Amino acid sequence: MFDSENRTVVVVGAQWGDEGKGKLVDVMAERADWVVRYQGGANAGHTVHIGEKNFVLHQIPSGILHPGVRCAIGNGVVLDPDTLAIEIDELVEDGVDVEGRLYVSDRAHLVLPYHKLLDAESSASKEIGTTGRGIGPAYEDKAARRGVRVLDLRHPDRVRQLVERGVEHANARLSHSGSSKRVDVEETLDLLARLAPRLLGISEDVGLMVYRAQQQDAAILLEGAQGSLLDVDHGTYPFVTSSNTTSGGAAVGAGIAPMSIDAVLGVVKAYTTRVGNGPLPTEIEGALGEEIRRLGNEFGATTGRPRRCGWFDAVVVRYAARVNGLTGLAVTKMDVLDTLDELAICTGYDVDGELHTEFPGDIAALEKLVPRYEMMPGWKTPTRDARTLGALPAAARAYLDRIEELCETPITYVSVGTRRDQIIGLHEHV
Repeated sequence: MFDSENRTVVVVGAQWGDEGKGKLVDVMAERADWVVRYQGGANAGHTVHIGEKNFVLHQIPSGILHPGVRCAIGNGVVLDPDTLAIEIDELVEDGVDVEGRLYVSDRAHLVLPYHKLLDAESSASKEIGTTGRGIGPAYEDKAARRGVRVLDLRHPDRVRQLVERGVEHANARLSHSGSSKRVDVEETLDLLARLAPRLLGISEDVGLMVYRAQQQDAAILLEGAQGSLLDVDHGTYPFVTSSNTTSGGAAVGAGIAPMSIDAVLGVVKAYTTRVGNGPLPTEIEGALGEEIRRLGNEFGATTGRPRRCGWFDAVVVRYAARVNGLTGLAVTKMDVLDTLDELAICTGYDVDGELHTEFPGDIAALEKLVPRYEMMPGWKTPTRDARTLGALPAAARAYLDRIEELCETPITYVSVGTRRDQIIGLHEHV
């Protein structure tokens, strides 16, 4: 995790999201001083299991579950103020001390009711399979310079002007799409007036806070949402999210210098999943896919939607290692594969009779490729009680060795269950 050379570490998903980043951040946060979320919004869902209690965190970094760790939501996040207040209240009800430990960037943009309505009514969002939480429309307003930032709440007149512009744009879009629904300016302003004191009370210049923490040699985790293959630039466009999920987005979204990042941990499942539409080259059809979904409880933490399941795709993860500069891999959900007789690892793609070992950016190529698989024996032995690499069955160790070799990145963690203690640390740091 952390040592004298690795003090600022980024944790990214190296597939299509839902890889188990929340658990890894929770495990690593035990030795962290700060955990900072740098992009995405309430479309994320990080599930952490502590004892008999499950915590599902959508916007607040999972480091909040460790007493004394400070948490921040960076400027790269589009923040839903209403659900943030609910999330804080639920943590407090569960006995989590949030006071003085949670900060929100005053430069973060807000997700407002008209963003959610636009998302819900958008045919494009339905085609792509978004969560409908208003993330895309909020990022659109940010790029169009009509977004509302947390710091704008200090100036009611300015907020009114921005909301009026946003509502006018939203209603025009709704009318053009044939929807009869409309947004009311005053309802949005009433919501912001109610939430403003609470938001402003925890708003700070997060980039400056993190910079100062770095100057004091603090241990800092930068936590992303979604996965590398959902990055708006480097993912399976247009079936992507609206932000940069890769490690390059961490510096921008937290407000710090790229050179101040010391290490990048990529989190992957021992197989592959994806929510929504878009390419999934190794998707498993039929009964076996359904069985893996059942064994892995593959349903979205935010939406409850069933995830599509596939074999481990080394082409995808090697690509993610390159674009993120991964210094280590964490492999999660090994235990889900415990009962399978045989496993497949995708080592390349056949496209029009040619072998491709690099991930293509062309959606047309992705739609017609045929995965090339390498078969490996299953281990047919429970792994949930393993706490060292040596305690894993030989076939499981061979499977991990092959993943490490194909992805050209050392494996530093292996997770064998949902609980905080069900993890094997292979190295002292990433």
